[in-house]
Amino acid sequence: MLISELDTPVAIVDLDRLEANIARLQSYLDAHGIANRPHIKTHKIPAIAQMQVNAGAVGITCQKLGEAEVMAEASAGSVAGLSDIFLPYNIVGPAKLQRLVALMRRVTLSVTADSAVTARGLSSAVSQSDAPLPLEVLVEFDTGMGRCGVQSPAEAADLARLIHSLPGLRFGGLMTYPFNEHTAAFVEATRALLKPDGLTVARVSAGGTPQMWRAHTCPVITEYRAGMYVYGDRYTLQSGAMTLDDCALKVITTVVSRPTAARGILDAGSKVFSSDTLGQEGYGLILEYPEARFYGQSEEHGHVDFSACVRRPEIGERVTVIPNHCCPVSNLFNQMVGVRGEQVEVVWPVAARGQVQ
Repeated sequence: MLISELDTPVAIVDLDRLEANIARLQSYLDAHGIANRPHIKTHKIPAIAQMQVNAGAVGITCQKLGEAEVMAEASAGSVAGLSDIFLPYNIVGPAKLQRLVALMRRVTLSVTADSAVTARGLSSAVSQSDAPLPLEVLVEFDTGMGRCGVQSPAEAADLARLIHSLPGLRFGGLMTYPFNEHTAAFVEATRALLKPDGLTVARVSAGGTPQMWRAHTCPVITEYRAGMYVYGDRYTLQSGAMTLDDCALKVITTVVSRPTAARGILDAGSKVFSSDTLGQEGYGLILEYPEARFYGQSEEHGHVDFSACVRRPEIGERVTVIPNHCCPVSNLFNQMVGVRGEQVEVVWPVAARGQVQ
């Protein structure tokens, strides 16, 4: 089948670019002695995760238990190799802890905690189970995101000591997102505080696609978690981490209405592109009409101002859009269509779509 025969809106992945993106980051991290642990929340597709592992990744990162369960199921089935999973998320509550224990029986698992409450919950659940022990737990620290994470090296050291003392757990190191100019100092200060206890910070996990090519400038980082690098989007273009020629994910839409000379309506709105702007104007870059302004969305309609374009599209014309943020876009589609040149080569179900629990 040809791309031109696909119904719209449709998300396509350029396989040549996808493969090049995977190889490029792996080569960079290998050259600097940093382990690659890519974040699958971007694509949510076991086959792509397998491509990343085959290229040299030490394992994968999942954000939610549901994603990890899908990847573990794939590992037990036809897709092998997705058996080392990092969950950098606070797992809280009996239901989730029961699922975590079940997952530990199937894959090599590590998690994070940023409080004694989370650490004690992990310990209670795993120490009373028949799952392989210990569970590796990293302390999450905050160096500017203002999200999760302990706020000081003293807090990090206190939590590390607690994890070390709790049954069923092993202190594995430190984790943050994103890394910045404060990361190395935070890690070194925590190391110094833990040295009298004989505890080492063996693993320092950092992440973020916009910063990925600067990972080597932070010498404390031992592993890296990037997600968006496989697809690319307007946000990664804006950050300078990728170029337009690197972007593998595109959404093809159809112009279904031209109510005025300037306005065009696409058959894709917020249920395709999400509402994310990530600080950018509009909701995507239209490749055929780069001067156009994709200024608004309703659920099933994309609102575009073509007034700045020398030529304007006709009703029925198909246009190609680079979305602002690839992660929610892939979560909104049931499938991704892999293409090479103008030919459709593979159709992947987005297997972990909607796995937010």
